[in-house]
Amino acid sequence: MMGSDLSIMTRRCLLTYKPFRIFVLGIGFFSICFLMTSLGGQFSAKRPSDFPFTTRAEVLGGQESRALRKISNMLEVIMKRMDALSRLGNTSETHKLDELASVLDRIQPIGLVERIQAIAQNMSDMAGRVEQILQRSTASKRVRQGTFGQCDIPKDPHYPDCPGKMDWMRARWNSDPCYAFYGVDGSDCSFLIYLSEVEWFCPPLTWRNQTVTPTLKPPPRKQAVFRFDTGALLELVGTGKESLNFMKRRIRRLAAQWASAARRLDDKLRSHWRDEKRILVHVGFLTEESGDVFSPKVLKGGPLGEMVQWADILTTLYILGHNLKISVSVKELHGFLGVPPGRGSCPLTGPLPFDLIYTDYHGLQQMKQHLGLSLKKHKCHIRVIDTFGTEPAYNHEEYATLHGYRTNWGYWNLNSQQYMTMFPHTPDNSFMGFVAEELNDTARLNIQKNKLNNMAVVYGKEASMWKLHGKETFLSILHRHMEIHGTVYYEAQRPPEVPAFVKNHGLLRQQELQQLLRKAKLFIGFGFPYEGPAPLEAIANGCIFLQPKFSPPHSSLNHDFFRGKPTSREVSSQHPYAEQYIGRPHVFTVDFNNSEEFDAAIREIMKLNVEPFLPYEYTCEGMLERVHAYLQNQDFCSPEAPFPPVNSSKIWQGSPLAPFMLLPNSSILTWASNITSYTSWPPLSALQLLVSLQGESCVKACQDVGLICEPALYRFINIKEAFNALDFQCAGLESEMNHLFPAFSAEHAECGLQQDPLLFSCAGASIKYQRLCPCRDYRDGQVALCSDCL
Repeated sequence: MMGSDLSIMTRRCLLTYKPFRIFVLGIGFFSICFLMTSLGGQFSAKRPSDFPFTTRAEVLGGQESRALRKISNMLEVIMKRMDALSRLGNTSETHKLDELASVLDRIQPIGLVERIQAIAQNMSDMAGRVEQILQRSTASKRVRQGTFGQCDIPKDPHYPDCPGKMDWMRARWNSDPCYAFYGVDGSDCSFLIYLSEVEWFCPPLTWRNQTVTPTLKPPPRKQAVFRFDTGALLELVGTGKESLNFMKRRIRRLAAQWASAARRLDDKLRSHWRDEKRILVHVGFLTEESGDVFSPKVLKGGPLGEMVQWADILTTLYILGHNLKISVSVKELHGFLGVPPGRGSCPLTGPLPFDLIYTDYHGLQQMKQHLGLSLKKHKCHIRVIDTFGTEPAYNHEEYATLHGYRTNWGYWNLNSQQYMTMFPHTPDNSFMGFVAEELNDTARLNIQKNKLNNMAVVYGKEASMWKLHGKETFLSILHRHMEIHGTVYYEAQRPPEVPAFVKNHGLLRQQELQQLLRKAKLFIGFGFPYEGPAPLEAIANGCIFLQPKFSPPHSSLNHDFFRGKPTSREVSSQHPYAEQYIGRPHVFTVDFNNSEEFDAAIREIMKLNVEPFLPYEYTCEGMLERVHAYLQNQDFCSPEAPFPPVNSSKIWQGSPLAPFMLLPNSSILTWASNITSYTSWPPLSALQLLVSLQGESCVKACQDVGLICEPALYRFINIKEAFNALDFQCAGLESEMNHLFPAFSAEHAECGLQQDPLLFSCAGASIKYQRLCPCRDYRDGQVALCSDCL
């Protein structure tokens, strides 16, 4: 660049860009512009007397301090000249600017441009170094202020964790960018502000009162209105995964059925106010972060039960009229919840924007990784879709660890009813369910006409399911009586491992499978998969379901499939719900290893004529009714009042059975009608108190008298008066953490009360104890709800 070029450039800068007219004067022009740009404009808003170099030089030492003082002095001189130039630049006397440029031309030494370029090349490193020095000096100054001033670590007995958390922040505040997002900068003041205002380990700071965010009022209540069209729901579900496509096809196919059921339930509930809930559905097992192992298998015979259930959950929540968001990725989860940027160590940026979050175990783990302390704060809003169930002994982290119940899936310390199952096999959990397709009168008549008495369909889409040891024997017996059909997926180059006498149709679409089931007389299971939706669909299409009995029952103690699952439940057959709640003539459960018993069952089945059958709880209306009841009545966020109330024993002294009374002609106790009824759901009027046999669970004890164990009512029987009313003579009364309590030990004549409500459990038995069991009745076809629960 020649001198004339520099003069022209300078003149352009002076005349054209008014905001930068002050940045002239040779090397100062270039170096100061570059330095100010590199440091993010820290200097442009400062007066010379306020420059950070002069005010902070005292905290620096050695060569850094001397170098910065020189730069400071130089900049102060330049700034004074820049003030004069700015006044000049505001006049209209442009000839003076020309004279200035001419002077610059004359004083420009040889090689100035090259020197400026060399300085500019090193300026970025210099600016970075200066920035580091400034940050360190700021942190050092703030730490001193915190130590000797208003940021002393408070000693408050109500916040015992504050000092320890302060030490942690000093050592690890750089471990996650989210701390800086909330304003943490390495000083004690910033630590205290964060720990008192973002988290809650330190007490509120009096001098920060004016900055505390006011408590946000909850959004106004809105009434939920039934929806009868699922078109908008299909848009919410999204695309991009074969699993989502499967769910959308199912929603479309059952749309008319859902609409008809919604109208019937709307008529039934017309006088009831229904709160509209803000609901997030995060399907964790479909996220890429969890591997999404299901989507690639949708078209290859993989398990579809989970996707059937999730499709029906989405439809139910939508049809009931709630505000729904759907997430199938961690990125979407972050966006919906307001997760701060970083690695998940910090709480959410604001209040939880949802009343409820439906997810699965994969999603729960992802929320733990990305919500930080917010998961603990908001976990009462979570509902976990859990196919096989989670018992309280496995759910309670401390108890599970101490007593050998720790698995990979439990230990979340939720209320046990926050887990929602596919079948009502575990009363400790809530029964969510799914739906099977209902038939109209015309379809039912056609089935009766077209049934083939000698046609059987095997339950098993994957070739591995046909490898069951001993299957050749019972299949040969079945083949003597019936034509056997299969729906096993296979690729052309690898035929399925099925007997030659089986007519295999390959993997069928849902509608094609329905047509096959409507012709078949028998649907037979090999023992796996456990508790899937297919048997109910077969029974709904007029098939009889034949399944193997397990002796001994399968459980986590003796079977690999259940090992590691958070339940000790014993599975007596492939489909216990079908065995217990449906039974003959629609369901036959026999010993497949007994050829004579198996052959006799086939002969009996061929003589029977059964109509299609579907339990009400698996219809669209039944699922809508059940989930509606949960949404309006289950509340795990409001703390329950201690029970029994203070001085309640004095009130109950009028009768030896108080506060209970005997049902007529029964040994079962119920809540006395003349005693105050306390708020609960199910209502206290549903309670029926009985005692189990030694070695018997409350699930079994209630079941044997046609009732359901109800864990929500445990707190009303966890009192010494319950033992008195049952005529137990307690030599001692203890309270401890034990998932079998409340219970009576006959050996020691001791009565045990439950210390931790999270351990109230219908499951579990011991030969040492007779357990106190809170039972209830249930609505016909709707085992999840008592007669007074709607």
